[in-house]
Amino acid sequence: MRRKSIYVEIDIKTDIDSLWERTQTPELHEQWDLRFSKIEYLPRGEGEREQRFRYQTRIGFGLAIAGTGITKASDYEGTDGRKRLSVLTFGSDQYLSLIHKGGGYWKYMQNGEGMTFSTRYDYQTRCGVIGRWFDYLFFRPLFGFATAWSFDCLRIWLEKNIPPAVSLQRTVIHYFSVLMISLLWLYEGLIPKIVYPQAGELVILQHTGWFGGWEAQVLQLLGIAEIGIGVIAVLGHRKAGIYKLQITALLALAGAALFKNPDLLQAPFNPLTLSVPMIGFCLVAGWSGLDLPQASRCSRKPIRPEIRTSIKGEVY
Repeated sequence: MRRKSIYVEIDIKTDIDSLWERTQTPELHEQWDLRFSKIEYLPRGEGEREQRFRYQTRIGFGLAIAGTGITKASDYEGTDGRKRLSVLTFGSDQYLSLIHKGGGYWKYMQNGEGMTFSTRYDYQTRCGVIGRWFDYLFFRPLFGFATAWSFDCLRIWLEKNIPPAVSLQRTVIHYFSVLMISLLWLYEGLIPKIVYPQAGELVILQHTGWFGGWEAQVLQLLGIAEIGIGVIAVLGHRKAGIYKLQITALLALAGAALFKNPDLLQAPFNPLTLSVPMIGFCLVAGWSGLDLPQASRCSRKPIRPEIRTSIKGEVY
């Protein structure tokens, strides 16, 4: 079990001062970074270069983890453009916090018309072997994902002027809609078509007179196809074509059933009452999927030579 530090890098079409402001101003920083609920700078003594800060992360059920840290910034001109570096250490004395202490850096580097923003950090854990295994299997991958997602949320804020709160709301709406669409497809494909075809779907198919005694087999194939669409709805949820495919399939299924048996509209639950809400979920999911933060947009390995820091935040 070899511990790997967390690295995230992203290119952002912005200037160095705007990027610096959104990342170094506590009330702006806490808006886009999933890892922190609150950040507060502490008073700085006269002549001090280091900036002390307090942070807090809500973990639910009324619980929060608090800690402190120190950050120090530098600004310099490199051969490949203007750069800034913010080195920091952090830690928590709370036993509820898996992280005991850690350190890392934020690096700001001009890249043509934009900026390359990167971070690397590492930390020590509590709870001995159990804490190290929990960190290795669950916490560290989740923390890395949260960092990358937050970096892309910051990019969207700077490039498209979409506030992080709006991005987070769209993310919740999008994934909820996708989940509902997928569950409905899976249910409709499995329960009434494969598990309990005699409950009504088989009779509807027989009334069409299209399949000459093969209705049971066709119904099973239709159920398998709907289950497949439910899986595709999740895997391809960011592609507009997936929603067009689903809407087309829903209109075709409802239209075919009602064309041969319009009396179905009299039933309390009929093809129309099912298809319209599913089409609505498709439209909402397609709309909310625009400009969503994606952790995959970030590089998780350094592309250029990088600065390294020790656990104490010292540059070497």
